[in-house]
Amino acid sequence: MKMNTSVPYRIWVAFLLGLVLAMNTSGAEARPRSLLIVGQSTDGHPATTHEFMAGARVVAELLKPYKDLRATVVKADEPWAEGPSLIDQADGIVMLVTQGAQWMQTEPKRHEALKRLAARGGAIVALHWSVGAKDAKYIQGQLDLLGGTRGGPQRKYLVLATELKRVVPEHPILTGIGDIKVYDEIYYALDRVPGIQPLFTAKIEGKDEMAAWSWERPAGGRSFGFVGLHFHSNWQLPEYRRFVVQGVLWSLKLPIPAGGVNVDIDSKKLELNGILPPLASADAEKKSSKAKQ
Repeated sequence: MKMNTSVPYRIWVAFLLGLVLAMNTSGAEARPRSLLIVGQSTDGHPATTHEFMAGARVVAELLKPYKDLRATVVKADEPWAEGPSLIDQADGIVMLVTQGAQWMQTEPKRHEALKRLAARGGAIVALHWSVGAKDAKYIQGQLDLLGGTRGGPQRKYLVLATELKRVVPEHPILTGIGDIKVYDEIYYALDRVPGIQPLFTAKIEGKDEMAAWSWERPAGGRSFGFVGLHFHSNWQLPEYRRFVVQGVLWSLKLPIPAGGVNVDIDSKKLELNGILPPLASADAEKKSSKAKQ
């Protein structure tokens, strides 16, 4: 670029600095968001339940159409030494793991990496047994990052036929979603932080118990939790798929279409070992109740 000597030098400097800043900003906006989808091997529950790696692959498949998002699925069986480095490179994390509150904190470097993710405004998403732990000592640590959890003597769960009722139908995550009749395992009597926004409740023991939530973290960034998805077959429900995808997009501060996202998927992607499992039922409850959490 040839400098016009009739223009004061300081104006040229300001112009060039502005041009460089604009180019850098444009490049930052064009960079796809990096999402880490973390699964684990089965944890001793009956087949077709707690199929976390299969669930992680479903989430990744549903997110493929989003060009501004790059999702990576990893198996985080312990010791998962590369975990902190992968978290540090991500803009968000989706967890499908066993005893998520313990998993987040039991390895100090992993816990610190998750806290760094939160500090830079990253997305934190937890599904099913990624919420909570058996030991109450992990409650506060997960509350600080996710906004809701369970643990210790108050840890309650129930497999039942229920209707998930919307609390705030106008919330972006609930776009294109109505109340959902489902057969699932619901964790309830959850601990929560002030300012959390319940999204779905389920009627349990005469109370409307929070089953899903969003949280605008005070220091920046967003968290989303959903305690359903005990049964892998519930991925067959379009409402479940839309809810999870929109929860992830919202957490990453990505737009959600006015009518809700398209969650069509090849049914083969929902199979386990080449078989599409039947939808959860009372028979599935009997089988799943044999395994204790």
